[in-house]
Amino acid sequence: MTGTDAAAAVSERKGLGMSSLRRTPWLPAILVVLGAGGMPTTSFAESAFVRTQAEFQAAVGRLEPGDTLTLANGEWRNFEIQFIGQGTTDRPITLTAETPGGVTITGRSNLRMAGEHLVVSNLVFRDGWSPTGEVLSFRRSLTERANYSRITSVVIDGFSRPDRAETDNWVAMYGHHNRFDHNQISGKTNAGTTLVVIRDEQQGLENHHSIDHNYFGRRPVLGSNGGETIRIGTSHDSVSSSFTSVTHNWFEHCDGEVEIVSNKSGGNVYRGNVFYESQGAMVLRHGDDNLVEGNVFIGNGVVNTGGVRVINRRNTVRGNIMQGLTGSVFGSALTIMYGVPNSPVNRYVQVEGAVIENNTIIDAHEMFLGAGMDAERSAAPVDSRFARNLIVNRDGRDPIRVMGDMSGIVFDGNVQSPVRTGALPGFEARRISVVAGRDGRLGVSRVDGVGAPADLTVVDRSETGVAWYPKDIPPVALDSGAVHSITPGEDTLTRAVADAAAGDRIRLAAGIYVVNQTLTANRALTIEGPVDGRAEIRFARPTLFEIAPGGSLRLSRLAVSGALVPDVAGAAAIRAGQGAAGYQLIVEDTTFTDLTVNRGFNVFAAGPGTFAERIRLERVTVDRISGAVIWAHTETADLGTYNAEVVEVVDSTFRDVAGPVIDLYRGGTDESTFGPRLFLTGSTFERSGPTGEGAGVLALYGVQRAEVLDNRFVDSGAPRFFRRVGDPLLIWRDNVLSGTPALVTNVPAVERAP
Repeated sequence: MTGTDAAAAVSERKGLGMSSLRRTPWLPAILVVLGAGGMPTTSFAESAFVRTQAEFQAAVGRLEPGDTLTLANGEWRNFEIQFIGQGTTDRPITLTAETPGGVTITGRSNLRMAGEHLVVSNLVFRDGWSPTGEVLSFRRSLTERANYSRITSVVIDGFSRPDRAETDNWVAMYGHHNRFDHNQISGKTNAGTTLVVIRDEQQGLENHHSIDHNYFGRRPVLGSNGGETIRIGTSHDSVSSSFTSVTHNWFEHCDGEVEIVSNKSGGNVYRGNVFYESQGAMVLRHGDDNLVEGNVFIGNGVVNTGGVRVINRRNTVRGNIMQGLTGSVFGSALTIMYGVPNSPVNRYVQVEGAVIENNTIIDAHEMFLGAGMDAERSAAPVDSRFARNLIVNRDGRDPIRVMGDMSGIVFDGNVQSPVRTGALPGFEARRISVVAGRDGRLGVSRVDGVGAPADLTVVDRSETGVAWYPKDIPPVALDSGAVHSITPGEDTLTRAVADAAAGDRIRLAAGIYVVNQTLTANRALTIEGPVDGRAEIRFARPTLFEIAPGGSLRLSRLAVSGALVPDVAGAAAIRAGQGAAGYQLIVEDTTFTDLTVNRGFNVFAAGPGTFAERIRLERVTVDRISGAVIWAHTETADLGTYNAEVVEVVDSTFRDVAGPVIDLYRGGTDESTFGPRLFLTGSTFERSGPTGEGAGVLALYGVQRAEVLDNRFVDSGAPRFFRRVGDPLLIWRDNVLSGTPALVTNVPAVERAP
């Protein structure tokens, strides 16, 4: 039989005519699959190679056990993939790319799969977002799910909805006995869990999924609840067991919220994972009988890096290594919470029967036992054991913080270096040496039977994700590109901004620059004046700079005047526009004057739904404005969202500012975030801020940490700091108030961090 005859015979068996064959040629192939025990087995299969979505639709419905459907390399745009089929254990049905990474799915696209023994591999999702609530879904509809199926070697890179408040999940695991492995997921900026296991009685609550050898990369701070990297279950069904395993994954810079992993079901195993410089913690939020074993948490001193938080019944945390973690309160290196008596499933079940043993904790800022104790959370841990843990702080600090009654925990055989905590029994002081180890881990001199096993093996970064796609590509940084010098004139700056690439610097010569359009920063952009002389920008629109999605802005050595702005309400020299999230705004050695044309003329205004990773003013002078200098008060729905994670104001001067100089707001009672955080040092405030009841020079509401040091307040409104939720910290030291009312606050101010 000739090759053409063989192909024709195949087409007849598949129900394809020869014309269809030319579009979707089926060719014999050898398929290697994983059989029992993960051993490769070989079986003969048929293959279809498709170049268009129409060819895909024609082929997918004819797939049989052992078939492989291959997408041609290239960009597949606006492609909603529905992969349906019934394979068998030794003859799965496979959807893959012509070459690994050669197929890029873009635009409004997603993938839904249903059936059994299906495999998806080697695709890249980039430059778009899902039109539905999920990018990769182990179901097609409410009743059509995938079981015994696998997604492997797939990349999702920045496939985020432009509005950070719009929720979706990038990976949704339904059904049972599915595997998600060796995938690479980075850059989620909108609300919603990166990977979620969705459970309900209709599909069966015992999932038996495997999530292994994945690389979970950069997830910027979301600034609200809903930024978890993994969540298994919900509070509603948390009293039942999922039996899902999360093993040998790498979590790097997963900073979305305080819960990196949110466990909300029972019977799950977390083993051999690495949490690297990720803000937040592995949280046993709901569910019983879970095991957290043999994981490594490496903070390297990065802010808010945490370990494990324990809640609920019969959970075990053993053989883990936590090192260089700076987190505190709910995000400390090891947190044991107080519970709610007779707690409903959606609150905090009392810790009962917890086993915390043989963990090694090195250079932790805090371990908090009794976190969350208040009038509602009044149930102390009971029937629990804390044994043979090794705690080493090379700076000699005692990191253990205790609140409430710990008599329900048996403390036994723990070793602490160099000093023993005086807060609890069951600790012995020894001097333990620390040396550099492998895989970024620190090593400690062995104490028999105490701490994590010396031979603990966790996954290497190179063993996670895929080898054919870069693991973590940070956004283009400010000042990383070319320098463009321009001369004074009308709209010369406008043209330079339009022509600049990401990371470029536009250098202004001395003189006057008139700007008649709003300048859009939708990429990293720097505008800087001369070292000698004065570059003055006079803008004639209500906004000079608008930070757009993907943008960041640095201004240096400039003078900005609002004298030409028309008389309109809501003007601002700099504005964060719709969808701007994770941006930086840095202003240095710059003056702002004559922002007085109307009430509420701000230097910087955050638009609704926007979120700054960092705002920094250094050696900035503001003179005569009718609004605020930093107005970050648009998230007023009181759902725990806010406009800026970190605000820094250093060595700056503010005179005759009508509004609060800094108005930073976070409402609601949600406890899932670390911010906002304010650092205000060495600055002077003169005749600034409203002086009426409830107003002031600083309006800090719901700020979680504020360090206000060495500032002068002269003839200004009262500085105000109000707690809304959590355990906020106000450090107030060496501030001078002249003709200014005293600090107004509902939390005790301290002179240094505890």
